[in-house]
Amino acid sequence: MALFGIGPAPRDLRSFLTLLEERGQLRRITAPVDPDLELAAIADRVLAAGGPALLFENVIGSPMPVAVNTLGTVERVVWSMGLERPEQLEELGSRLALLQQPRPPKGIKEGKQFARVFWDLIKARPDRDLLPPCHQEVMKGDAVDLNALPLIRPWPGDAGGVITLGLVITKDPETGVPNVGVYRLQRQSINTMTVHWLSVRGGAGHLRKAAAMGKKLEVAVAIGVHPLLVMAAATPIPVQLSEWLFAGIYAGEGVLLTPCKTVDLEVPSHSEVVLEGTITPGEVLPDGPFGDHMGFYGGVEDSPLVHFHCVTQRKDPVFLTTFSGRPPKEEAMLAIALNRIYTPILRQQIPEITDFFLPMEALSYKLAVISIDKAYPGQAKRAAMAFWSALPQFTYTKFVIVVDKHINVRDPRQVVWAIAAQVDPQRDLFTLKDTPFDSLDFASEQLGLGGRLAIDATTKVGPEKNHDWGEPLSRPEDLEQRVSDRWSELGLDDLGLDDPDPTLFGYALDRLLEKIKSTAK
Repeated sequence: MALFGIGPAPRDLRSFLTLLEERGQLRRITAPVDPDLELAAIADRVLAAGGPALLFENVIGSPMPVAVNTLGTVERVVWSMGLERPEQLEELGSRLALLQQPRPPKGIKEGKQFARVFWDLIKARPDRDLLPPCHQEVMKGDAVDLNALPLIRPWPGDAGGVITLGLVITKDPETGVPNVGVYRLQRQSINTMTVHWLSVRGGAGHLRKAAAMGKKLEVAVAIGVHPLLVMAAATPIPVQLSEWLFAGIYAGEGVLLTPCKTVDLEVPSHSEVVLEGTITPGEVLPDGPFGDHMGFYGGVEDSPLVHFHCVTQRKDPVFLTTFSGRPPKEEAMLAIALNRIYTPILRQQIPEITDFFLPMEALSYKLAVISIDKAYPGQAKRAAMAFWSALPQFTYTKFVIVVDKHINVRDPRQVVWAIAAQVDPQRDLFTLKDTPFDSLDFASEQLGLGGRLAIDATTKVGPEKNHDWGEPLSRPEDLEQRVSDRWSELGLDDLGLDDPDPTLFGYALDRLLEKIKSTAK
């Protein structure tokens, strides 16, 4: 049975909410809640506590219930992809890495792997839905009323209500190739919104081409899709694949699409709400300010204005949303999952890298910890340089900490030890000046231009040192095993044999992580 096809178990938002409820990870809120500030304030507290997804069933001013925090834990992100454990994400990443392989397969084993990837691509092709649920209700022209949507305003300084998890779909006016992205839209009137996208994004490129051709750009916004589709659209695709095909690879089956009513675009057939409209090149309005992932309000920018002239939706639609801000937020949980997916891709490009981690507290991209299998002097510097250029999403990574392969990059205690014990600031800090910088990062002296820092926290070898390096403290494995075997005999069973509790050593963050873990069980 096709997960995206018509049947008893379609892959849509409703099926995912049902899954969460069955697993005790969905809380229904029946009390009236205001989408202006109050809804986000409630959701923020629940997410910070590692709590469940929320379905607000009584939203003031709108008949639509609002789902939020659906991807508020790494566990739920994994579930959205049909998996059970975060480690399984690396298997997916390994298949994606094969798509980037610049050489033919070597041997029967690699040949089988390539054959499996080829079959994945065949299965991932999108299909057409002739009876799309998203067309159960249709409103055109004067019947279009964006005020009927429960658009949230998360922060007091935000300019207005927003769509945050809608798939914004455009098409190249020359080639007809679609682009699917997750861009913020701000309500401007009863039937218009501004769309905020960076100039490097696909939608912005399509608008420039439309302008050169003297044409309007058609736009569709699909709201309330399965979170897997959101994840695929938000992923910086490492290979030349359409977002629909990429989503199909994520899901293991093709996405079921349907044509829009008034524009020449296709949308997921099980979308809860679809907005159809056009952008006239050069028509802009101020967009922002809005609270952003850096923990500050972003600036006001003139952004393209979308005129919506058709709304289609399912009966009794559910509105899916989220919001940005200082972590933890849903986007941070997505980033943690993507970290694992990209690990095999990174290893393929930089073989000496054994693992890497983008801490949520560092906004999931500002600081990276990478471990390498060090074999020669200067290798840590080389690895840092290679990391910055490996994938587009690492362009704005300000700090790279390089450690030895035996250091667990996800354990802050080990990383801090490596920095404290193995770094001489005079020798092991490497900076780059005036590099491309995130315009939302106010730490730079000039917006859009700033520096980078690499820290070599590896064990020094060869000419990197001019004195003997101390012998690391360790105990023989047979001794450690003998102690473990005698643990019961010693009367210490109540203490367990797990790793020490980090909260005993001042790591307050681990209290939160432990709470998240216990809540998810």
